[in-house]
Amino acid sequence: MAQDPTKSQPTPPMHAHPVPPPGHTREMDQKPDHGEESYRGSGKLQGRAAIITGADSGIGRAVAIAFAREGADVLISYLDEHEDAERTAHWVREAGRRAVLIPGDISRSAHCREIIQQAVAEFGKLDILVNNAAMQRTHQDIAEITDEEWDATFRTNIYSQFYLCREAVQHMRPGSTIVNTTSINAKDPSPQLLAYATTKGAIANFTSGLAQLLAKRGIRVNAVAPGPIWTPLIPSTMPEEKVESFGSNTPLGRAGQPAELAPTYVLLASAESSYITGAVIPVTGGRPML
Repeated sequence: MAQDPTKSQPTPPMHAHPVPPPGHTREMDQKPDHGEESYRGSGKLQGRAAIITGADSGIGRAVAIAFAREGADVLISYLDEHEDAERTAHWVREAGRRAVLIPGDISRSAHCREIIQQAVAEFGKLDILVNNAAMQRTHQDIAEITDEEWDATFRTNIYSQFYLCREAVQHMRPGSTIVNTTSINAKDPSPQLLAYATTKGAIANFTSGLAQLLAKRGIRVNAVAPGPIWTPLIPSTMPEEKVESFGSNTPLGRAGQPAELAPTYVLLASAESSYITGAVIPVTGGRPML
């Protein structure tokens, strides 16, 4: 039965007390929906091997669940949120697929190499790379942003994608796919998220350029641009008043849930999108990306 998209998920006010960044799912008062009970697979990724960064929670966890239920084995890359990552692995294994966990800092080139090498060693191949992990902080004044924070945001959000893609394509065959997570901030930047928004613009450009570079090798590269999505990043990086009204500025009047993004990642990772490369797909609750 069709559902009213304005009422199918929780609407503001959102309930969450502040938590330390990068945030953990268990600390959230109002838990996100990752599709644990709702996503149904149909074999779109049967027998494929995937890496998902930031797969411990939020969008990454939802994508891992969907990929596993579509038939893919999944390497779960995450920083240090071990309990959350184990929970994601539980859902992957419950779907009958292999889950490999690798903690570590993707801002380091050497760790990105380790991720790719481990995936190939464990799975014997690499078919899908999802660059999803990100860092964000909120500031009201540019003077509040330190050199260290600016550098860490760029290294986590965009340098890592370069490091991982450069290594991954050496192992990818024609038909493989890369899916990057950009944001509505790539086109409609929030001034309070200056560093984060700037990296998301870079990711959109990186996606377009890399897609053209890899097309002749039969490797497709696309991106998903989420709007406001309810993840641990929100209560851990935003002021309480912003958290409470989070998502109310969309035409649908609410924040999206991670589960609502997963089908777009599945589409871009599967053969059903065989003529799509270099695209940025908005999942924004109706907010335009001009």
